[in-house]
Amino acid sequence: MDSILSNGTWELTDLPKGAKPIGSKWIFKRKRHPDGTVSAFKARLVAKGYRQREGIDYFDTYAPVARIISIRTLIAISALKGLYIHQMDVKTAFLNGYLNEEIYMEQPEGFVMHGQENKVCRLVKSLYELKQAPKQWHERFDTTVTSFGFIHNGADRCIYSKCTKESTVVICLYVDDMLIIGTSLVGILETKNYLSSNFKMKDLGEIDTILGIKVKRSESQISLSQTHYIEKTLSKFQHLNIKEFNSPFDSSVKLKKNSGRVVAQLEYASAIGCMMYAMYCTRSDIAFAVGKLRQFTCNPGSEHWNAIGRVLGYLKRTSDLELTYNTHPGILEGYSDASWIDNSSDSKSTSGWIFTLAGGAISWASKKQTCIAHSTMDAEFIALAVAGKEAEWIRDLLTDLHFWPRPTPSIPMYCDSEATLSRVYNSIYNGKSRHLGLRHNYVRQLIENGTISIVYVNSCGNLADPLTKPLTRGLIGSTTRDIGLKPRRISQ
Repeated sequence: MDSILSNGTWELTDLPKGAKPIGSKWIFKRKRHPDGTVSAFKARLVAKGYRQREGIDYFDTYAPVARIISIRTLIAISALKGLYIHQMDVKTAFLNGYLNEEIYMEQPEGFVMHGQENKVCRLVKSLYELKQAPKQWHERFDTTVTSFGFIHNGADRCIYSKCTKESTVVICLYVDDMLIIGTSLVGILETKNYLSSNFKMKDLGEIDTILGIKVKRSESQISLSQTHYIEKTLSKFQHLNIKEFNSPFDSSVKLKKNSGRVVAQLEYASAIGCMMYAMYCTRSDIAFAVGKLRQFTCNPGSEHWNAIGRVLGYLKRTSDLELTYNTHPGILEGYSDASWIDNSSDSKSTSGWIFTLAGGAISWASKKQTCIAHSTMDAEFIALAVAGKEAEWIRDLLTDLHFWPRPTPSIPMYCDSEATLSRVYNSIYNGKSRHLGLRHNYVRQLIENGTISIVYVNSCGNLADPLTKPLTRGLIGSTTRDIGLKPRRISQ
């Protein structure tokens, strides 16, 4: 409450005729460290934003956050080039945004001003749970840092760069958490002092934890670990009697739509969400399995639950895997693959791609294709086109980072389909392949403008292979090492 009052969040006034005030409530929570121990007890006053009326109390509400791919890319570059990474947290971030709308709120419970019981709060600045609070905070932060000489990244609006003769500094903002990366401590300290003069900041020093991901650094590498998160997830589903497995998906199992009784649909969705966050942040090795299982979220059966148990069992066995970035190699590489018609229910194929830098993966995906491929080459071409889109975005991200060499070199994209490679460099379409024209032209455009170059690799060397099909224990073990996923005892 002290933060709200000192911030000048509202002023007491009479309620104008025709205006409707919204209410407020108190939220109490425990803030925890990644290992689960309590770090602080918090009480937060929030507005009842669900009572706001669109077009009256709020208009636009969109606020960007940094992509996790941007965060991993910046950490990989830091490992590669020996950059400093510090971390700061904005205290009560959403209280900093200025409001453009007239919003009235009832005085909060326990803090009604004596003698002014009939007055209401006219909100001058944002309050948590207002529809527009995230947007107003981002606009305030954006205005503040750009006035200090920082420039937006063209690919990610939450990445800001400032380059001087003395140093280069990059800010990466995720809501109220930020990374400050620089070539010198002087530049980082100057940025910290400026931010602290404009907002109430908490200086967390060198990076330790970001979005619940434990970050460890040595002279030769940086590693990202979600061990505590995985253990917490396993504890949540311990009633499933989870056994350890060597691979996340049984290649002999062909999952189909459930035609029987729905089994614990809400808990199934919760399990998918928990596994997706691990996959989203560090664990690309479960991307295919999670992508397959999420297709049955609306109507899970016992066989789908068995497959869930296998993924959790694999995570239990490999919970100590860390995504590592090293001082080499300094080349950004991409891999694309597809499996043709592996979804028997709708005859659709699966695309997979992965990009590596500094010896670790920075971007990956395993997705069911949106259209039906007529052949293996079709499926590979569809996968190559979507991987090319991601390559274009990553290259745009790197182009605006002064840490990266200019001009930005093309990204080698490895593909294990010789037919696709031969078609890429051939502009002639016959009757069987004319439907690929749009994707073909897009890939050729990426090649011609220097965004990517297509390189052949055999299947056993294609790092995107595990993203399109289940692999055996031996194959998945070697692939995880190649994408930077290593046990803690080896990565240290």
